[in-house]
Amino acid sequence: MKPLPPKQKARIQGQELEYLIAGQGSPTLVLINGAGGPIEGWLRVWEPLSALGTVFAYNRPGLGGSGKPVVPQTGDVLVESLRALLSHAQLPPPYVLVGHSLGGLAVNLFARTYPAEVSGVVLLDATAPEDVGVMASHRSGFQRFAQRTLEALFGRDELGETEHVSRTVDLIQRAGPFPDVPLVVVTGGKPAMSWATAEQALAARAEHQRRLAALSPRGRQMLASRSGHFPQLTEPEVVVEAVRSVTTVT
Repeated sequence: MKPLPPKQKARIQGQELEYLIAGQGSPTLVLINGAGGPIEGWLRVWEPLSALGTVFAYNRPGLGGSGKPVVPQTGDVLVESLRALLSHAQLPPPYVLVGHSLGGLAVNLFARTYPAEVSGVVLLDATAPEDVGVMASHRSGFQRFAQRTLEALFGRDELGETEHVSRTVDLIQRAGPFPDVPLVVVTGGKPAMSWATAEQALAARAEHQRRLAALSPRGRQMLASRSGHFPQLTEPEVVVEAVRSVTTVT
């Protein structure tokens, strides 16, 4: 497994962002991390994906070598800063968007807002808009305690994307329809922290994953049976196959 290529930096909309590019040609695969997940989370899929075309990944504000957020990280801010960074990197659309976890919300909004710029989508154990309210209402005592502990240790990032996720969901609901593009939803077969999550919440999330796959008439769901929340780390071959299947029909 080769190391990641050297990172580059650009100042985009008053914010310093760190990014990587590898491979060449079409399609351009845009990898969008989950909350708190840096570029290094793509290490196990980076090389095989680079064989499919041009691969781009970046650290959103507050991650890795990117600067801290300077404005509230709502979904529209995330989408516009990503488009500006892609333009800076001279990577024109259309794109295959690959979003993990909370990055799936950014992908969802991007695809609805700029459908002509998207040729395919892969969602990796991604957050569905419906997850936000359901998971909050079913939080266990342990999960509330863990959140309070983390906030006490590290403080709250008032500008961070997790603080504004409800606004991002609202933007998705107000945006246009999801485009008719190839779509693969990769769902981990071993839900994270299932022991601390209410059965109703687990069932609701499973249904939301199925609904994500139904966003496009060309959508389908793949199960990463041995994976929890990070199939790109535990079953990279499944993720690579999901991306390949999207690129071969674009």
